[in-house]
Amino acid sequence: LGACRIHDDVEFAKYVSDLILELEPQNTSALVLLSNIYAAVGKWDDKARVRKMIDCRGVKKELGQSCIEFNNQLYTFAMDDALHPQIKEIHAELKRLSELMRKAGYVPDTRFVLQDVEMKQKEISLCYHSEKLAIAF
Repeated sequence: LGACRIHDDVEFAKYVSDLILELEPQNTSALVLLSNIYAAVGKWDDKARVRKMIDCRGVKKELGQSCIEFNNQLYTFAMDDALHPQIKEIHAELKRLSELMRKAGYVPDTRFVLQDVEMKQKEISLCYHSEKLAIAF
């Protein structure tokens, strides 16, 4: 399914996820990946349909987090984290780094932002990903 996502092969992804579910009905990871593939190619109605199937099975998505150890203390960050006491400074550092990367020719790869939002919002989502928050800290 990972290769299907890379190659935008939605039909084969559907076929493979059906096979996986036939063999392992409790394995919902195939549905999660299929939902992500639909989102990556902009098939939002199909994504919503698969997500509804996932919800009906009682699967809950856990929030992704990134951790970093600094001065023998562990710090945890989540996407769009607003609770860290230094979040303003972290955001300022991310903005500074983003500007430097753009000047160097970096173009954000928004294909893997799996939300139906405008391009600028996708770039912002990438900028405030938990891994980037941890590194900027």
